[in-house]
Amino acid sequence: MSTTATAANTLPDGYRALVVGASGAIGQAFEQLLQQDPRCAQVLGLHRRSSIAIDFEDEASIARAALALQDAGPFHLIINATGTLHQSQQMPEKQLAQLSYAQMLSTFSVNTLGPALLMRHFTPLLDRQHAVMALLSAKVGSIEDNRLGGWYSYRASKAALNMLVKTAAIELRRTQARSVLVALHPGTVSSALSAPFRGAEIGRPASQAAAEMLAVLSRLSPADSGQFLSYSGESLPW
Repeated sequence: MSTTATAANTLPDGYRALVVGASGAIGQAFEQLLQQDPRCAQVLGLHRRSSIAIDFEDEASIARAALALQDAGPFHLIINATGTLHQSQQMPEKQLAQLSYAQMLSTFSVNTLGPALLMRHFTPLLDRQHAVMALLSAKVGSIEDNRLGGWYSYRASKAALNMLVKTAAIELRRTQARSVLVALHPGTVSSALSAPFRGAEIGRPASQAAAEMLAVLSRLSPADSGQFLSYSGESLPW
């Protein structure tokens, strides 16, 4: 665990949870895990095709979703499990010569801009007594840890996300002092995102990854806000 994380479960009995990106492997795993938790009174899952739809490439949908959920909250746990690394016609760039405006914009829309607006519109839905909001990042977004290069757009989009989380956490300390905002590295998970990179061989099942991450999130206190954490609870370098 991180040096400041507490040992006890800090989420209250009957906590309400929200998973954004619930159609993906990790998002589905989080939603199913929370549904099975007897201490979780309610869990809602959002994605592009949910009844309350949210699409990070459609700015207005983020505000609409937050407005539609006002009466369902406040939430004690909000997890953003969205993310993109590749698409059918574009793989992570290994060289500068492969960079394109369209690919960079597409990657940043999902990994950075959408989550930033999610924080803007969804942090007011957090419970004022205690709440945790986690945005899935990636260790390859660590500037200090970057030793191999490559994956330009993905690395940069996650590094930018980390800065947005850190900055928003500072603001939240002034306005919602009991809220915890963190960037969370899920590790390698067997999913469509990791499939082209031997994810099925080297990755963990999504259910295991979700359980490990939930164990970290459920033990965080306000002192942990603004951190970049691994699924193990370890603090990662920016």
